[in-house]
Amino acid sequence: MHQGLVYTIKDLPLEERPRERLMKYGAASLSEAELLAIILRVGTVQENVIDLSKRILREHSLKDICQLGITELKRYRGINDAKACQLLACAELASRIYASQAQLKARVDSSKDVYELIYPELRFTKKEQFYCLYLDTRNSLIRKELVSVGNLNTSVIHPREIFRSAIKESANSVILAHNHPSGNPEPSKDDLEITKLLVNAGKLMGIQVLDHVVIGDGIYISMADRALVKF
Repeated sequence: MHQGLVYTIKDLPLEERPRERLMKYGAASLSEAELLAIILRVGTVQENVIDLSKRILREHSLKDICQLGITELKRYRGINDAKACQLLACAELASRIYASQAQLKARVDSSKDVYELIYPELRFTKKEQFYCLYLDTRNSLIRKELVSVGNLNTSVIHPREIFRSAIKESANSVILAHNHPSGNPEPSKDDLEITKLLVNAGKLMGIQVLDHVVIGDGIYISMADRALVKF
């Protein structure tokens, strides 16, 4: 910039423009700010798109950006409804790609397998989400189901909600999983009580509950591995 003027992307040499660099060298060669600039396309009269992208990334990590809502994104001058939707759509596509890759492994043999299956769905959410994995006799995944969204309690998580699908899918066993948006996966008293309730209900129905995995920010705790509940 010079004498209060703002340079635009067109002021840059061709070899320094994000889109041209992507076409020539591939997306992996670009910085996070350059990739974000390509999605946003244009900045404002006061700020070009690369500077806008750098400013956003100074204030938020990529993960934080994915967790922002449309209203929060629009607080940045230069981001309107369309651009906010583009950002959120890109984040959701990335999450689904990650999830689909994780599900390529059909067998669930450990708490780590559970974490890898579920974490992609939970990494950007601000709410507790409770999932069930329904398995056959070989521990192969039959179905992954989101059972509830919101704080866990016995009025929300009821055995009939869990085992209705288990019976429908002819599942041999069930694995429970949910996240703690705080990032700390240490099971709460309610988590333990709900797990015991579901384990006992499963025994009555002949469907074993194998584990309950609580997922935090990049980490998890398995109740079975820690012997917190008798499965």
